[in-house]
Amino acid sequence: MRTLTFLAAALISGAAWAQTPPWHDLGRDATKAEVQAWDIDVRPDFKGLPKGAGSVALGERVWEAQCASCHGSFGESNEVFTPIVGGTTKADIERGRVKNLEPGSTFPQKTTMMKVATVSTLWDYINRAMPWNAPKSLKPDEVYGVLAYILSLSEVVPADFTLSDQNIADVQKRMPNRNGMVFHEPLWKVDGKGDVKNVACMKDCPTEATIRSFLPDFARDAHGNIQEQNRVIGPVRGADTTQPPPKAPVGSGPKPAAVVVAAAKPAGGDVKALLAANSCTACHGMAQKIVGPGFTEIAAKHKGKERLEAYLATKIREGGVGVFGAVPMPPQAQLSAADADTIAKWIAAGAK
Repeated sequence: MRTLTFLAAALISGAAWAQTPPWHDLGRDATKAEVQAWDIDVRPDFKGLPKGAGSVALGERVWEAQCASCHGSFGESNEVFTPIVGGTTKADIERGRVKNLEPGSTFPQKTTMMKVATVSTLWDYINRAMPWNAPKSLKPDEVYGVLAYILSLSEVVPADFTLSDQNIADVQKRMPNRNGMVFHEPLWKVDGKGDVKNVACMKDCPTEATIRSFLPDFARDAHGNIQEQNRVIGPVRGADTTQPPPKAPVGSGPKPAAVVVAAAKPAGGDVKALLAANSCTACHGMAQKIVGPGFTEIAAKHKGKERLEAYLATKIREGGVGVFGAVPMPPQAQLSAADADTIAKWIAAGAK
């Protein structure tokens, strides 16, 4: 009897052990603070919106310092990105549908304020992604202010308005395209009928692909080596842009050796790591102009200038406009004086 009991217990425990997933003992539960840091999205019903308030005046100050270089002083610039403001009217605000989006419109370009339906989308995007070179650096009150400034430029709110978590729902009622969102019910139902019709090729299909667009050779390394800019966790998906593009389809040749990318270490005089960590290569190529001039172009223009390193360090930290055109460079206040000096010395030496 004891033997049978022992065997039964062993079988039960063995079955339970066999069903334990292999990842059972890996990792740990995220802490409340970690979840809170990740969970920053703001929904159209304003769930997730933090408390705060920002005036149009505050937003204008932040805008001029950190946003105007890409979007223009009044959100109308088309030099770097498409305009944010323009194309909406008071009549659009009244009916909640932008006339310039309707068939037959000859308006030259679709702006952000023409297309967006929910004010929460603007708040969420500014909060998580702006400014371009330092995302998530704005405080909630500054996000409210910047959004208030954008809304005032579109005449959704007056120039003396203060946007807050308490009145943003009322502002939503004045969004110019609030009634312009299209809801395709089949996309939300597993058994719904699709909203597109197409016939896939099932026989005698073309076997050769035709490339209709490609990245020109001079632009492959404009932002630095893409392979070195991936997350340090998981597979490396970026191409080695310091090498010529492949001639054969990707995956058709021998399997490449695994690449391990170390985390960037901006300190210690590693200039290219500093440039990548502070998003400098988003606007400046090594030799090519992107938004601003290439680093070698800057070095060539100022070659021989007295106290060049100090001049460049000041320009990097404080920003400027007019030296290379009308597009201003925003101040890079997040850089320490030591890091700015390191970059300045590198440029002064020829940016090589």
